[in-house]
Amino acid sequence: MLQKIKPNIWQLSFKEFGSNVYLIKLNGKNILIDTSSSANKKELKDYLEKLNINKIEIIILTHYHWDHVKNLDLFPDVKIYGSKKDFNDEKIKDIKKIDIPEFKIIETPGHSKGSICISYGDVLFSGDTIFHNKIIGRTDLPSSSKTDMKNSLEKLKKINFKILCPGH
Repeated sequence: MLQKIKPNIWQLSFKEFGSNVYLIKLNGKNILIDTSSSANKKELKDYLEKLNINKIEIIILTHYHWDHVKNLDLFPDVKIYGSKKDFNDEKIKDIKKIDIPEFKIIETPGHSKGSICISYGDVLFSGDTIFHNKIIGRTDLPSSSKTDMKNSLEKLKKINFKILCPGH
């Protein structure tokens, strides 16, 4: 499903399991948050074509789980950012070095060591840290931590947002 969140933000959700993908048009650039699972490759391409998006300049990965990162190969000439606590790949640039002043990157470990959220105006892109209805991401995975998740949720309580855009 393709849903317009704001004039410059779209949510792309899929029939098969995988994360939501968010497209943000900002300062003449097309930015994706996450890329979903490989089962959604064709649907992702179709949605971008339907939105008349020919090029993605930046991808931000909320964390390193397969259901969020498996379509990077669709975008060979893109700058990819993620937390170095999750990504050791040289192709993934350190999220701390992203130059988008409109975005506030919030480190939210718990679901994974390198989980992040992105605050943009009154919108919070929360990855798998928090979902609708106060549901939180899993903390029973090898790189998860219940203590870190609790601290991250406390941090998010201080963020003033009206629209939640979760990973699932």
